[in-house]
Parts: sequence; C-alpha cells; structure tokens
Amino acid sequence: MRKIISIVLAIVLILALTGCGGSASASTPASGSSSSETRPANASDVTSSKASETTISETVIFDERGIKVTAKELNMKGTFGPELKLLIENDSGSDLTFQCRGASVNGYMVETMMSVDVANGKKANDSLTFSNSDIKLCGIDTIANLCFSLHIFDSNTWDTFIDTAEIELRTSNYEGYVFTYDDAGQVAYEGNGVKIVVKGVSSDSSWLGPSVIVFIQNDADRMITVQARNVSVNGFMVEPIFSSDVAAGKVAIDDLTLMNTDIEANGIESIDELELSFHVFYEDTWDDIVDTPSMVFSFG
Repeated sequence: MRKIISIVLAIVLILALTGCGGSASASTPASGSSSSETRPANASDVTSSKASETTISETVIFDERGIKVTAKELNMKGTFGPELKLLIENDSGSDLTFQCRGASVNGYMVETMMSVDVANGKKANDSLTFSNSDIKLCGIDTIANLCFSLHIFDSNTWDTFIDTAEIELRTSNYEGYVFTYDDAGQVAYEGNGVKIVVKGVSSDSSWLGPSVIVFIQNDADRMITVQARNVSVNGFMVEPIFSSDVAAGKVAIDDLTLMNTDIEANGIESIDELELSFHVFYEDTWDDIVDTPSMVFSFG
C-alpha cells in the first residue's frame, strides 16, 4: 500500500509541475548494490495456461465476534491479477470495512487491492486481488500459497475492530512445491535478522523511469520497512520511489524506481553507478533497526 501511495503522489507531482513547466521527482529513500545487470527470471503470466488450473478449497478463514469470512474460490484470470473470492458476513453490531494487510504469495510480499464496506446484519461478495505485476517481478509462475491478514475497522469512526492473525490458504499446487528465493546479487546489508541485496538494473523501464531491483529478507520477529537515503546516480542526487514493507518470515523483491524527470534533468544516459544507504525500521513502532553506511554500486 505504501508503494501505491508513493506512486500516486509521484503522478500528482509530475502533473502539477508539468503544468508549471518544471521538473518533478518523487520522494522516499532507497538503497542497494550490484555489479551486474540482472533481474529475476521472467515468469510466465500466472493468469494464463496451466496456472489457470490453480484452485483452493472453500474455507472459512475467519469466524469471530459476529464476523464470518469464507474464501470461496480463486479466479486466476482477474484483470489485475489472481482474485480470491470472499463471502463476508457481518453480525458484529457495527458497520465495518474490510481490508488486507501483509499479503504474500509463496513467501514473497505482494501488493493487494480490496476495501469492502459491510453494514451490520448484511453480507457481501467481494474479491481480494493479488498484483500480477508484483507476482511476475518475483519470478512466480506457480502459486502454492497465499498469506495475508484482515484489517477490519468501523466504517463510521475508523476505529480498529480487529486485526486478524496471518491467514494461510494453500492451493492445489502446494503439495510437493519447493519454496526457493532468488537472493543473487551484491549484499548491501546483513544483520539484525535483515538481509538486503541489490540485484541489478532492471532490463525493463516503467513510464515513471528505470529501476534497480532490490531483494529483502526479513527474519526479524515483526514487519519491517526498508527505505533509502541520500541516493545518487552517476554522482547526481535523485529522489527515487522506494519503500518496502516486509512481514516477519517473508521476503520481497521490489523496484527502486528512478524518476525520468531526474534522469533527464541530469543528462544521465545510462545508470553506471548508484550510491545510497538504507534506512530500516519496525513498521508498527517506527523504531530504528539500522541506518546502513553509504555504499557505491557499479553496473555494467
């Protein structure tokens, strides 16, 4: 969610400054290091071919305090990614909103989309969508499990009603699936239960700009956030889009997106050298874990 908000803010800023004839760059820190141009192996689209046969068994995933949530089926052909169909029944005595937190596929963190209001005494059929672009970035072509928690709050006051424990749903591919994680690249930091690896410059470029691929492993006891500080490309200061939340026991492959506005303003034709440091903290308390030393990473 944090990354989505950052991108939306970047778009708004670009549009605003374009109207003024200026240049824009999005803010948030990022960091990494690598000596070669790499990216996770391209995964086939999980919404096509054999992947579309992936199923789940209908399962009640939460049943407490007058709330019952049932996972009905998995639609692999959703517009933006696999859709987990949910039946939500609300007899809690309050009008409630249901959202998702800390979602992962095969242990890799992914962004999700869902926000559904359910009045007291009512039911709703809705979908929890797992981002296909994130799934492909992580090199996933077979979905073995889906993990997430539900954030449920009062629709009128926004007071938290309940945050569920992590929910795991195993798919028809789970039996015999081997969970492996691609952490190849240059290690930028390893300590305090956290590992950060800069994998290289992406061979693909989004409309926002080119990106550097960062791998994060969280073996700490709760969710962490990784950002970047004092980022420069080829000696020029830039403000990338990068803020990655990684749940305990999970990994993430994320884009550190360099804004085209920064690249063009500084006449950068290729990303030869990246310098930055990482700022790592606990997501729930904002307590610092580490500020890594500034590191220089060469590409080419």
